[in-house]
Amino acid sequence: MRQSRADGVAQAPRFDVLGDIAYHRANTAARSRVFARRGAEGGWGHVTAGEFLSEVTSLAKGLIAAGVGAGDRIVVVCGARYEWALVAFAAWVVRAVVVPVPSSASAERVRHVLRDCGPAAVVVEDGRHAGTVAGISAELTELARTWRLDEGGLEAIARPGAYMDPTAVRFRREEARREDPAVIAYPVGRVVRARGVVLTHGNVLAAADGVVRRLGAALGGVEEGRAAALLQLPPSDVHGLAALVACLVGQVRVGLLPLGAGWLRAVREFRPTVVVATPRLLEEVHAVERSRARETSWDSLNAYNAATDLAVDFDRAERKGAWKRVSMAMYDWMYARIREALGGRAQFVVCAGWPLSEKMDRFYSGAGIPVYQAFGVPETGGAFVVNAPGERRAGAQGRPLPGVEVRLSREGELHVRGEGVFGGYWRDEAASRGAFRDGWLATGFVGEMDAEGYVSVVQRMRPQATLEAPLAPARPRAPRGGGAVAESAPGVAAESGPMPAVVPEAAAPVVSEVPSAGSGSAPERAASAAPSASAAVGAAVDQVAALEQRLQAHPLVSQVMLIGQGRPYVSALITLVRDQLEYWRLVNSRPLSMAPEEIASDPELLKEIQAIVHEANGTVPPGLAVRAFHVLAEEFTPQSGLVLPSGELRRDAVLRAFAEEIDGLYRTPEGGPRE
Repeated sequence: MRQSRADGVAQAPRFDVLGDIAYHRANTAARSRVFARRGAEGGWGHVTAGEFLSEVTSLAKGLIAAGVGAGDRIVVVCGARYEWALVAFAAWVVRAVVVPVPSSASAERVRHVLRDCGPAAVVVEDGRHAGTVAGISAELTELARTWRLDEGGLEAIARPGAYMDPTAVRFRREEARREDPAVIAYPVGRVVRARGVVLTHGNVLAAADGVVRRLGAALGGVEEGRAAALLQLPPSDVHGLAALVACLVGQVRVGLLPLGAGWLRAVREFRPTVVVATPRLLEEVHAVERSRARETSWDSLNAYNAATDLAVDFDRAERKGAWKRVSMAMYDWMYARIREALGGRAQFVVCAGWPLSEKMDRFYSGAGIPVYQAFGVPETGGAFVVNAPGERRAGAQGRPLPGVEVRLSREGELHVRGEGVFGGYWRDEAASRGAFRDGWLATGFVGEMDAEGYVSVVQRMRPQATLEAPLAPARPRAPRGGGAVAESAPGVAAESGPMPAVVPEAAAPVVSEVPSAGSGSAPERAASAAPSASAAVGAAVDQVAALEQRLQAHPLVSQVMLIGQGRPYVSALITLVRDQLEYWRLVNSRPLSMAPEEIASDPELLKEIQAIVHEANGTVPPGLAVRAFHVLAEEFTPQSGLVLPSGELRRDAVLRAFAEEIDGLYRTPEGGPRE
């Protein structure tokens, strides 16, 4: 087995627990800026270390007064906001465990997290998930408080402890240990019912510390106190969490902003020295500039393509002679536009979450913005390899962090061990044992490793490290609905693609509106070969639920309702996430005046949804594949009468409200790609 190990050279500040970061910064440099927060009308304000600690302490007293004890779980359903950091650090200070859930999560995912971890308190961003929590509160015997940030906000959390002596917080903090659990992460992806990854304070700090040691030198030319990072990855994602903690450990000011809130415009306003982004953002920035060049003239487009190739070749060249530099200078007008799109001050980009192509990696680095790829899984605290100044391999995800060892199994799977590797899954000893091979974490990813120890991630083998196969969702208990829709947009015939969600209807042995056994419709025919009708239907339920999960995993998709009962084939109503819709409009250079309904009917967006459907259809038999879909620009809401207070869809109401759109999916001959 090929194996690689890295040992740290530079010493990074060492903290025993996460809460110590806030106290250390406040005690050593109370006026230093640690966070930047965007105002309601734009513009960025700054939060000093002293102010941050004061707010954290107030919330910590409130949590203690509310009865939150050491080891209690606090579920935080929130996007990339400053308030997320406040709640998380307050929880860590009182030895509670943070269970982060993205605000874009489906109701089914939220219910699974709540039932699995048994929280003592829940913090939700707004009313979108408040109904979901209320709907199953009777099952959550340990749940004592639910707070909404849009109703009372942080004040409601702090109020119970307003008159408490701060020494209560100090006593809790002094009892904290590095091996205490800090986070239970439920990975967002194809599997809704994922296992909770328990990360200790030591796991999270080890990953963050390793990143700081590797990338600290890249900020050597930045004036002290001027380093600032804008995170595209939300802290509810384990990669975003690692980036957030690494920035605070490395004394880099942090800006948090929800993805849909005019992210590219905010980058120009914030002017970060470090951008932490996903490959998709970098690809879209390049595509936007290319689109602008094409709209200008064909000559501009040809020049843009030539400049792209030149930057790639320049980064690849070992010797960058005078002629190459002169050629690059000729196209600096184009590279300046790319640099300006990322704020104009970016010293480098950290690309995480998924591998970036070698071409894009070389393009940005050749254009003057070095890209350092990083990669990790939830079980490693978010990072175990990273590229660094002087140790960068384009297209690869980097070398192991200090103190981390990586090897390849005979099957090519990446195995990892080190301080950042977790100890096990939440209340699942068997799965915890199954995640390891002779003391090494089996990551579930196939990779490659060269002779110098650079790791390249190739593909995913399993949804989680411990899983030999995707988790089958539990049979629904008795929900009355399945997906969700909003305002109408044209139907598009398709045969597959990653779509949002479908919630099975438990009153009968069917999933969503997919037909039951004995109906004669398409989904039934897919199961008719099974030994018994009940077994076939059960298999179909699980398959359609898995299809729903894959569709909902896409950032654009909010809700999905499958329709097939009494129909010749399966179709779907798909609603879009409003913030993501705005983000799509920005990166695809659509005019500001474009209404959501127009965006939802945009041919390029429909192609993207169609590709998602096509991919998801590959996971189910042909008879269960989605053959046509209709995209809606608005989500179903309780106010529209299409969603129950529990968060479940009112399927009958959706069918009536969108009867014309649904009929249109069957009046139009099937089209789109065929499997």
